Amino acid sequence: MRPIMTPTDIAAYMEHTGVAARAAATAMARASTAAKNAALLGLAQRLRASVAALQEANARDLAAAVAAGLAEPMVDRLRLAPKVVETVAEGCEQLAAMPDPIGEITHVRRRPSGISVGQMRVPLGVFGMIFESRPNVTIEAASLAIKSGNACILRGGSEAFHSNLALARLVRQALHEAALPQDAVQLVETTDRAAVGRLIAMPEYVDVIIPRGGKSLIERISAEARVPVIMHLDGNCHVYVDAEVDLELALAVTDNAKTQKYSPCNAAESLLVHRDAAARFLPRIGAVFAAKGVEMRCDRAAGALLAAVPQAKVVGASEEDWSTEYLAPIISVKVVDSLDDAIAHINRYGSHHTDAILTANHPHAMRFLREVDSASVMVNASTRFADGFEYGLGAEIGISTDKFHARGPVGLEGLTSLKWIVLGSGEVRT
Repeated sequence: MRPIMTPTDIAAYMEHTGVAARAAATAMARASTAAKNAALLGLAQRLRASVAALQEANARDLAAAVAAGLAEPMVDRLRLAPKVVETVAEGCEQLAAMPDPIGEITHVRRRPSGISVGQMRVPLGVFGMIFESRPNVTIEAASLAIKSGNACILRGGSEAFHSNLALARLVRQALHEAALPQDAVQLVETTDRAAVGRLIAMPEYVDVIIPRGGKSLIERISAEARVPVIMHLDGNCHVYVDAEVDLELALAVTDNAKTQKYSPCNAAESLLVHRDAAARFLPRIGAVFAAKGVEMRCDRAAGALLAAVPQAKVVGASEEDWSTEYLAPIISVKVVDSLDDAIAHINRYGSHHTDAILTANHPHAMRFLREVDSASVMVNASTRFADGFEYGLGAEIGISTDKFHARGPVGLEGLTSLKWIVLGSGEVRT
């Protein structure tokens, strides 16, 4: 295994990393399902057996974060608690139990010429992932790379350096034990930001970049990358409460979508309520939000209905509020006149991430599903379900709001591509 490095020649270091990743990708593309599953199950075992060592490494990062004055939510994201380790271990086991998508042949059809034409699912090759804060992403990315037959180059945030390094060592040990190339998963072992610049500008070694972090990071990657990028910038997710709605369902789902956790990109940031339901719904959800200290930034109609709620934090909304991802106990609230208005508002101000309708009207639900231009669209369910684990993908590498290749939570299939295959018996074109 390569030792910890603090290279002075970043270009040479990243060149070496890229060459190793490309070679490993070739080996991973032909790896058997049994070998990949053995690596995943071995990794799960190593994770559970290494909780104490992982927490020791994580404690160094936590101490440095506190000393540096990082905000408590950021420190919390860094925490590698035993429950977090168990969750990623379970994710490895779930991936091992899933069908292997690589080599699957679909849509085969016979042509008049006699040839048969179909498509085969293949790995992307090498993906680079740049992420911040959460060290569990190291395992999520590595496990998905292994099962999908890819190689990956991981560059975590400096604030989680020791945690990521400890986790990456376990991954490489599991790969070695399964007779797979250890360089299928490489962690960039320097905190020098120049390494990111090199990683996103190596199309000869890297097939796709996946940034996972704050808006400034993702904007930089999308602006400077010389390879394709799978990304989303914002998570301005909406909940729309329709005129015909089960009020108790709407209260429970809206509360969960906003307050179950404030920091994820799939938490609700905007609440739209049909005018015919507003008087029944808004005072009650306002009381729920007031009890939890959630500030409501309202249009005039919503503000008038919420102003009388005891201890409610109600302020007027600005134009900017409709498109803001708060990641905090704040939500924008607007009363709309119709389903058409709700859809138009979401498509104008939303981030095309995740949006939900709460309704008892089936035609309205179907229109919402068809017409809202987002990666995940939901009916009568919390936006917090927009997650690879919850979708049954085993894990996710991130969420994409792009419209090409992968959209929404990116799991195994999102890390693969399709090639055309032609099966013949000596046919020639005339």
